[in-house]
Amino acid sequence: MGFSDQDLKQLEDSFEKLRTGIAKHPEDFYEALFAHAPQLKVLFREDLSGQGMKFMTTLGVVLARLRDEDAVDTQFRELGAKHASLGVHAAHFAPMEEALIETIATELGDEATPELLALWRRAFEAISDRMISRGGIPGE
Repeated sequence: MGFSDQDLKQLEDSFEKLRTGIAKHPEDFYEALFAHAPQLKVLFREDLSGQGMKFMTTLGVVLARLRDEDAVDTQFRELGAKHASLGVHAAHFAPMEEALIETIATELGDEATPELLALWRRAFEAISDRMISRGGIPGE
C-alpha cells in the first residue's frame, strides 16, 4: 500500500484519538456523509449511532493490519461484497472520504494538520480501492 512505519504510526495514533471522540457521538460521520450525499441515506439503517461505531471498529481493524496486506485481503473482499450487496457503488466512496476527512478535522481540531489529513485520504483511498476491486462493488 506504500505506507511507511511512520505513516502507519500517525494513522494509528490519530485513530485512537478519533475513536475516543466518535464514541461520544458516533453519528457525526453519517451526518457529514448525508450533508455531502443525501441520496445515500436510503442505504443505511435507522440506528446511525450503532452504524457509526461499527464503521469505526472496522476502520480500526483495517488500519491495525495495514502492515500485513495479506492479513486483510479476506477482510477487504468480505467488506466489499457486503457493501455491494447493500447497493453501494464505487462512486459512493468519494462522499464517504469527504465525510471521514471532515469528521477527522472536527474531532482532532488543530492536530488535524494538512499532512495528516492527506495521509488519511491516502489510507481511505487505498482501503476503498481494495474493497471495490476485491469485493465486486459496481463502478457506477
